Amino acid sequence: QVQLVQSGGGLVQAGGSLRLSCTASGPTYSYYAMGWFRQAPGKEREFVATINWSGEGTRYSDSVKGRFTISRDNAKKTVYLQMNSLKPEDTAIYYCALNLDRRTEILRSGRVQYWGGGTQVTVSS
Repeated sequence: QVQLVQSGGGLVQAGGSLRLSCTASGPTYSYYAMGWFRQAPGKEREFVATINWSGEGTRYSDSVKGRFTISRDNAKKTVYLQMNSLKPEDTAIYYCALNLDRRTEILRSGRVQYWGGGTQVTVSS
């Protein structure tokens, strides 16, 4: 059973930065896609960013493009989300996601096999 442990997050003023981390444990075996989603109060969970196995293929939602950067360290089984120029509308619970499948488009569609426990990000104005 794959488990995802998240760290990072917290409270920051608008314009500030935060970095989220997510480390996988358990049998990941071969190639797997990872990503981040978020859920704001009263809203559905939405895709934020995905990254493929090599780390060269990244995709972002339009709302975070140019401000957030996703990266991964396969040796550490860890994915990161560097969030810069944060806005109050970025306030949400952020979830790490992993699929034992190299196809990031499946992950982006929300068909996720494993979720992290979530971490709160609050951006004050």
